[in-house]
Amino acid sequence: MMAELAHSPIIGLELRDLNQLFNPLDLSPFRNKDLSPAVEEFIVSSAQEHRPDAALTLRIRLQEWPSQDPSDSIRQSIHNYFAYRARMNGLEFRRLMKRGRSSLLIGLLFLAACLVASKLLLGSHEGTWAGIAREGLTIAGWVAMWRPMEIYLYDWWPLRGRGRIYKKLSQLPVEVVRRD
Repeated sequence: MMAELAHSPIIGLELRDLNQLFNPLDLSPFRNKDLSPAVEEFIVSSAQEHRPDAALTLRIRLQEWPSQDPSDSIRQSIHNYFAYRARMNGLEFRRLMKRGRSSLLIGLLFLAACLVASKLLLGSHEGTWAGIAREGLTIAGWVAMWRPMEIYLYDWWPLRGRGRIYKKLSQLPVEVVRRD
């Protein structure tokens, strides 16, 4: 595998034969086969090196050319694979948001319980130990909000970015050429 120049809109793969393109453990029909993990990572990371709006092309050079022209089948396989990955990414995003809602509800309930417990148990008691207990309950309540805040502020960004790349790659022009 080799990448063309970094500023070029072409992602180049140099393969000996078609077997290197696909995951050998996948027994699916040709057009639905998974790409090899190394090939997928190479294509995705190469796409990430370019601006999101850059018009990229995937060029696959085959050393051993099959008896029938594989271009259409390979193009369809790659499009199917990245469309599938885009759907799975969307599902993962929806699951993350659902987990965020659950975490938020749990965190808010725990925070409320800590604040109520602080008022009920300590009331207006003064002193060092009462202050420590009051602050401890308040901090514990806010720590429970950590995970929902992490989900809603940070965790969803990489998922959305990866999903956009998968969608783009599912429509990527694919050229299959013989290696001279």
